[in-house]
Amino acid sequence: MKKLHLAISSSDIAASVTDYSARLGCDPTLVIAGAYALWRTETLNLSIRHAPGVPPGQLRHLGWEDDEAQTFTAEVDVNGITWERFAARHQAEEIQAIWPAADYRVEGGKETNGHHET
Repeated sequence: MKKLHLAISSSDIAASVTDYSARLGCDPTLVIAGAYALWRTETLNLSIRHAPGVPPGQLRHLGWEDDEAQTFTAEVDVNGITWERFAARHQAEEIQAIWPAADYRVEGGKETNGHHET
């Protein structure tokens, strides 16, 4: 199954988590205090990240979480927007590489061993 992936820059992760959780009707799958949050719903993969140099509210990139993706790929469209294609495990590997203390893993499309840092 494919899920649309949106990646947005945020200067206030905690406020964004409160706002987007209300808008999406669910809590994030993972929160890394002051740095990152991820929601994985049945149809959407939304990440917010404090990204110095990227103004808050700016689109960082788009993409597809696709269970059939064998590798992580990225390409730039005609409008200069980066589109990524990845399986959930690829995203988990990236999160684990950047924030090892998060202990976030995905097996068979389901999160395991993750915890929230607030």
